[in-house]
Amino acid sequence: MKASLFITCLGDQLFPEVGMSVVRVLRRLGCDVDFPTTQVCCGQPAFNTGYRDEARVVARGLLDAFEHSEYVVSPSGSCTGMIHHYYEELFRDDLELLERARQFRQKTYEFSQFLRNVLNVRELPASFSEPVTYHASCHGSRLLGVRDEPLALLRQVSGIDLRPLERCEDCCGFGGTFSVKLSDLSAAMADEKVTHVAATGARYLVGTDMGCLMNIAGRMQRRRVEIEPLHLAQLLDRALANGERTSEA
Repeated sequence: MKASLFITCLGDQLFPEVGMSVVRVLRRLGCDVDFPTTQVCCGQPAFNTGYRDEARVVARGLLDAFEHSEYVVSPSGSCTGMIHHYYEELFRDDLELLERARQFRQKTYEFSQFLRNVLNVRELPASFSEPVTYHASCHGSRLLGVRDEPLALLRQVSGIDLRPLERCEDCCGFGGTFSVKLSDLSAAMADEKVTHVAATGARYLVGTDMGCLMNIAGRMQRRRVEIEPLHLAQLLDRALANGERTSEA
């Protein structure tokens, strides 16, 4: 099976290690992974700010970049949600591009959904003996429908101490430009999230969107809460590597 990595702007500029983990995990699971170098922003920042024409231009670039991909996999429910829910709106007045947007949507998946619903991963040779808690991102869960997939994958990891997070699905306060326009409110929401995360006693906070993890990590750093944020792909990458070492021992 062939899969193309859509890294997203945040991943490309600030968290390239997440994309590398996605690639390693997919390859361990038997995928042939490529990276179209002409990929651009999905257009969500412009779209959310009301610049529809500008969003349409960059979205067209993304359609072109992945036109020949069999599957497209992204470590972001937010950007994947943009493709699934708003691309057809952007291109509704151009029948040719509208059809291409529909085809793009049908083959584009958030990372955990691809593992569970396409690769049908039901067992992982993975090990990670640490206390972990999980934050559910708003766009991933509410917009895209990412619900049980991340937790199901985490439960397949041998030795993991998966601790419930109170009010797991409450927003962390990031929301892209929301955190800039309403920074005081955003900080208060992040503080509440950090309080719940710290109460779990976990060593790692796992999520499926780096925007959320970046926002929570910033508040944890300010409050000197020593919990390491990890994208789900990073944790699975480490856990699969641990599993390989155990099997070789």
